[in-house]
Amino acid sequence: MTFTLPICYQHPDFIIINKPDGVSVHKDEAEIGLTEIMARQLNVEQVWLVHRLDKITSGLLILALNKETAAKFYHLFEQHKIQKTYWALSDRKPKKKQGKIVGDMEKSRNGAWKLCHNKENPAVTQFNANLLEPSLRHFILHPKTGKTHQLRVAMKSLGSPILGDKLYTGSAADRVYLHAYQLEFEYENEQICVQAEPTSGHFWQKIG
Repeated sequence: MTFTLPICYQHPDFIIINKPDGVSVHKDEAEIGLTEIMARQLNVEQVWLVHRLDKITSGLLILALNKETAAKFYHLFEQHKIQKTYWALSDRKPKKKQGKIVGDMEKSRNGAWKLCHNKENPAVTQFNANLLEPSLRHFILHPKTGKTHQLRVAMKSLGSPILGDKLYTGSAADRVYLHAYQLEFEYENEQICVQAEPTSGHFWQKIG
């Protein structure tokens, strides 16, 4: 893998990249991992992954440039001090246009997860939906927790699985239409807000 990863924000302690869809944050078989690609690109020994995006999800990903910064970001994420905004598209009408999806998540079949009615350690997602055209809706998602497949499960629970997300029975498309659009947080008394639009997937162009 010799491609260059697009850097959206560069700080002496960390960088934020716009991860393409189809790139795993983990080391897949017979491939070098994303952190190794980034380290080579920056000509440094190592970079640290401080949070994750699914392979099918594109968008903003923070990579720390030293161990101390990695620890700081772990705490920021643990304390929910990093506000995340995602974009998603669906070709199905949701049960409601805006609100909050709250519920515990359990493992289901084939690597999928499901939303439960109980709320002991719930996944929490705020959302609103905008109509782009009769059979296409743009969802703006604000996850308040960071559970595995949280947004994909939340969208399914609304009756609007993400376009292209076969695991959660979304309609076939050229990609899974989920993108980490914005990150907002405070680092060393500096307020940082970074946005990045998707770079692949022709249905994104419908967003005016």
